[in-house]
Amino acid sequence: MIRVGMLRRISFALVSLVAVGCGTAPLPPPVVVPPFETKMSWILRLEDQRILRDASAPVEPPPVVKPPPKGEVVPPPLPPPPPDLVLLLNDTEARIRRRAAIAIGRVGLPEAVPALVKVMQADADPEVRQMAAFALGLIGDQSAVEPLRAALADPLPLVAGRAAEALGLIGDTASAPAISKLIVANSAAVAAVPADDSRAPADPAAEAWRLGVYALTRLKSYESLATSLLGPDGQPRSLWWPVAYAFQRIEDKRALPVLMTLARANSAYTRAFALKGLGAIGDESAVPVILASIDAAHATSGVTIEAIRAIARIGDERGEPVLTKFLYTRGLNPMARAETLLALGASDGPVSVDAFVDFMGDPLPNVRLAALQGFAKRDDDTFLTVLSGLDPDPHWSVRAGLATILGTKDPERSLPRLTPMLADSDMRVVPSVLTALTKLKAPDVAKVLFEHLGKEDVNVRAAASSNIGEILPEGGVEALVAAYKRGEADLVIDTRAAAIDALSKYGAAAVPTLRTALADKDWAVRVKAAELLKTLDPSIDTAQAIRPAPSSRSVNYETPALITPSVSPHVFIETAKGTIEIELDVLDAPLTSDSFIALARKGYFDGLTFHRVVPDFVIQGGDPRGDGEGGPGFTIRDELNQEPYLRGTVGMALSWRDTGGSQFFITHGPQPHLDARYTVFGRVVAGMEVIDTINQWDVVTRIRVWDGVQ
Repeated sequence: MIRVGMLRRISFALVSLVAVGCGTAPLPPPVVVPPFETKMSWILRLEDQRILRDASAPVEPPPVVKPPPKGEVVPPPLPPPPPDLVLLLNDTEARIRRRAAIAIGRVGLPEAVPALVKVMQADADPEVRQMAAFALGLIGDQSAVEPLRAALADPLPLVAGRAAEALGLIGDTASAPAISKLIVANSAAVAAVPADDSRAPADPAAEAWRLGVYALTRLKSYESLATSLLGPDGQPRSLWWPVAYAFQRIEDKRALPVLMTLARANSAYTRAFALKGLGAIGDESAVPVILASIDAAHATSGVTIEAIRAIARIGDERGEPVLTKFLYTRGLNPMARAETLLALGASDGPVSVDAFVDFMGDPLPNVRLAALQGFAKRDDDTFLTVLSGLDPDPHWSVRAGLATILGTKDPERSLPRLTPMLADSDMRVVPSVLTALTKLKAPDVAKVLFEHLGKEDVNVRAAASSNIGEILPEGGVEALVAAYKRGEADLVIDTRAAAIDALSKYGAAAVPTLRTALADKDWAVRVKAAELLKTLDPSIDTAQAIRPAPSSRSVNYETPALITPSVSPHVFIETAKGTIEIELDVLDAPLTSDSFIALARKGYFDGLTFHRVVPDFVIQGGDPRGDGEGGPGFTIRDELNQEPYLRGTVGMALSWRDTGGSQFFITHGPQPHLDARYTVFGRVVAGMEVIDTINQWDVVTRIRVWDGVQ
C-alpha cells in the first residue's frame, strides 16, 4: 500500500471544550465533543462554501459554564459548538488549528484577520503560526500589514519567512527593507545549496531566505534585492537559481551585470532564468552571451529555449545566422523549431522568406502556425500574396491562428480572406475570426456579433459577447442581458461570465444584471460579478451577497478519503511516448484531487490532447474541446497551499479565481510566480523524461488511478 508522503499535513484531532472544575466543586455540564471526523468535515465544507461559519453559529465564543451550587442538579450535557472556523483556531490540538487557519485564508474574508493575527502572534506551535501568516497573505487585507511586519522578527525562520511571503502577496512595498534584513539574516543557510537544486529547502532558514527573495520579487523592489543578494562588488553572493529568477522577474536595467554573470553559471536553471532576464532588459551587449547559449544538442533545454526567446525580444540581426542554422538542424524537436521560427520573425536581420515557406507545410500544426506567425511579421505584401495561393489548413488551430494574424493586417487586403472564415466547419475557429473582425472594425461587425450571440456553440457566444464589450454598439446592453439569461441554461460558465464582463463596460446599465449574477448557480460567475460591481457600485456588500458558494459537483464532505486519507493516490498518464506517474496531494488539495480522480475513473481524459505546450514552462491537458476553453461542466474552488511550483509540479489551470475544472498542467521547471496563485495538487514521481518530449497535440491514451485499493 502506498503510504501518505506528507504526514506533516495530516494529523488532525479532536477539539476539547470541556471546562474542568477545581477542588471538590461539582463539575459543570460536559460539552459533547464532536469526533475528529466531524471536525474535519466541518472544515472542509465551510472552506468549500467560502464561509467562516454556518448561519446558526454565534459570532462570539460560547460563555464559560460555571459549576452549579452544591445540592443543585447538574444540567444535561451542552450541545457541541456549531461549525465555526474562527472558533476552531482555539482548538486544543495544534493540527486542527493549523488546518482551520488555511481554511480561513481560502475563504478570504477580512473579518477573520484579527483572529489570524492573534494566532500568528501567540500560538505555542510554530506550524500554526506560520500557517496563520500564510493565510493572512491569501486574504490580502491591508489591516494585516503591521502584524506581519512585526512577525518578520519572529525567532523561528519559517514563521518570519511566511510573514514575508504574505507581505509580498498583499503588495506592501514599504515592507521591502525589513524583508531584506530577513534575507541577509538567513543568507548563511544557502551558501552550500547547489545552484541547480530545485527541491524545496529542508533547512527552515533556507526556506525563509527563499520566501523573502520571492516576496521582494513580487514587490518589484530592486534596491532591496540588491542589498540582500549582491556583494560589495555588485555580483551575486549565491548562484542558486532563485537569485536569477528574482533579477529576471524584476525587469530592471540595473540588473544587467548580475544577469550576465548568472547567464554563465553552471546551473541550467540559473542560466535559463538569467537569459530570460537579459531578453526582458533588451540590451544589445548581452547578444554574444545569449547566442552562445543556443545549443542544438540540447534543443529543448530551458537554456536553449530561453536564449532563443531572448534574442527574439532583442531582435538583433546577429541572431539571424545562428537561428537559421539551428532551424534546419536535422531531427530538431518541433517545439524548438516553432520557437525558432517565431524568433526569426522578430529578427532585424535579412531573413529569407524561404525559412518560413519551407515549414508552412510541416506535418505538425504548431510548426505550420509558427511559420505563418514569423512570416507575417517580416513582410505584409509577400505574406498576403503567398497566403492567397494557399488552401485552408487542415488543422483548426492553424486556421484560428491565421484569423488572429489577419486581424493585425490591412483591412482592405485581409477582410476578403477573413470574412468567409466565419463559415468555418469547426466552431473553434470562429471566436478568433470574430475578434479579428472587431479589431479591424469591419463593416457591419456589430451586426455579425449580434448574430453570433444566437449560435449554439458556447464559446462562439462568449466571444461575441466579449467583442461587443470592445466596441459598445447601440443595443448592446439589451443583447448582453439576453445573452446572460440564455447562458443560465448552460453547464459552462463562459457565456454568462463573458456577458457580464462586456456588460460592465456600459457602466450603470449593467448593475441590475450584475446584481442578479451575484446569485448565479456557479460560484466563479458570482466572483466575477462581485469584482465588476466593486467598480460600478461600491456600496453593495458583494462579499456577503455571493456566499455561501454553491456546488455544481456533488461532494460528501464526510468521506474518509477526504478527511482521513490513509494513502496518497497515484495517477498514471499513459501516452504514446511513455507513462507519467503522479502522486496526488490529497492533504493540501483534497477536493481537487478527488475531482481529478473521479473524472479519470470515468475515462474523461482518455483520448484528449495536450492542447498547450510551452517549452521551459508547462504542458497542459484535460480540455475536451482542445482550444483551452473546455471543461467538465462544473467548477471547483481553489485550494491554494504552501507547496512550491518546482520541476514536475501538477497544478490546476484557471481563467480567474476559483475557475478550476478539468484542465491541469505540469511544469517543466521551477515557476515561483505561480506559487500561492494556482492550486498544487500533485507531483510527478516518474516519467519527467516523457514530459520533456511531449509536443502540442500529443494524446493522452488513458489515465489510471491507484488508491491503495483499486
